[in-house]
Amino acid sequence: MKLSIIIPVYNEEKTILQILELVEKTPVKGAEKEVIIVDDGSKDKSAAIIEKFVQQHKSKQIFFFKQPQNKGKGAAVIAGIQHATGEYIVIQDADLEYDPKYFSELLLPILDKKADIVYGTRLKRLPHFQGEERNFQFLMHYLGNRFLSLVTSMLYLTWITDMETCYKIFPRSATKKFSLHAKGFEFEPEITAKLLKLGLRVTELPITTTPRGYDDGKKLVAVKDGPKAIWSLIKYRFTD
Repeated sequence: MKLSIIIPVYNEEKTILQILELVEKTPVKGAEKEVIIVDDGSKDKSAAIIEKFVQQHKSKQIFFFKQPQNKGKGAAVIAGIQHATGEYIVIQDADLEYDPKYFSELLLPILDKKADIVYGTRLKRLPHFQGEERNFQFLMHYLGNRFLSLVTSMLYLTWITDMETCYKIFPRSATKKFSLHAKGFEFEPEITAKLLKLGLRVTELPITTTPRGYDDGKKLVAVKDGPKAIWSLIKYRFTD
């Protein structure tokens, strides 16, 4: 089995080299890796750093594509899916929030034929009031994500605790059965909605992350992106 790891990038010069090195050196049990990096019109040194890294790893299955202008995370991921050749796909953010060490664990239910889709959930827990959720912005993200996941579960009759998680492993063949339209962060509810409508078996496994703040480059804005996510969940419940 081949796992296509899609890395959308926009202005991540501070972390992109670290995450590429981490993805490259982390083995995935039971699968070979294909790494597809899509730069979404970065204005910093991200593209130059990626190009140098790819040149240094010519023998590996690492591929780099550039969007001429910034279109949004969803557009970058969709471009990555179009270039993917693996049986399964996972998205890896270009910052250091998510750790590729979980790939093997998340892939195991698929290899064991116990699931078709696996989500890495950050939210099978109460808020960490002494930890990250003591920060008001992180608390709002936690509550917002729990609410969006509840809406997802109710609309699609499948229990999901973390619809917004970056770590979703899903079959590439499934993406040929529907069209994806999202340009920005509404990609997460759209891909979730359309995968669930196919009736595929979904399971969740707990993961932990290292969230970054807006001062460190975080781009998701709950007040702006939350309503878009709700609308996407409702819209795609009844349309394509």
